[in-house]
Amino acid sequence: MEEKYHTIATLHELLHYEASKFTASEIQLKHSLGEWINQAGSLQLKTVLQKYLGFVQQHVQKLESFLEEEKISSLSISDRVMKAFVEEADQKMKYCADNEVKDACLLACIQAINHFKISEYGTAAAFAKELNMEKSATVFHEMEINEKHIDDRLSQLAEYEINRKARAPIVIAG
Repeated sequence: MEEKYHTIATLHELLHYEASKFTASEIQLKHSLGEWINQAGSLQLKTVLQKYLGFVQQHVQKLESFLEEEKISSLSISDRVMKAFVEEADQKMKYCADNEVKDACLLACIQAINHFKISEYGTAAAFAKELNMEKSATVFHEMEINEKHIDDRLSQLAEYEINRKARAPIVIAG
């Protein structure tokens, strides 16, 4: 349920609004990642997703600290974009008849989420820097770097394992 947010009149208020959305988004992703790790067939994919889950948990803690430091009350803001990404991933994976193809699908969906988050955290870092909030700019930049690190790892995994295995899956007719 989306709480009505007061008018956003300053860059600082926009950053507050976005940070509230990020928090809800990361919490939603944290729950989905747990399920997706269990669905992954590749041990290496599971390992990368477990590392990503650790980053997501760190992001939630850092965002909650930011909201507390900024004296932002917990807002019931949801991120419709993240919700759409998660729903799309769940739906696509239901259609995958082969474990290797499912892994490729899951990896691609996680990378789409990851690219979205790189953009969001980069923008938040730029806003915080513009507002002379150096500590917050550094935190948002670190979260952006975490996302880029996972993106690089997922790209390598896709290129050297997951996509190769999915290229010619063994489909057993039922």
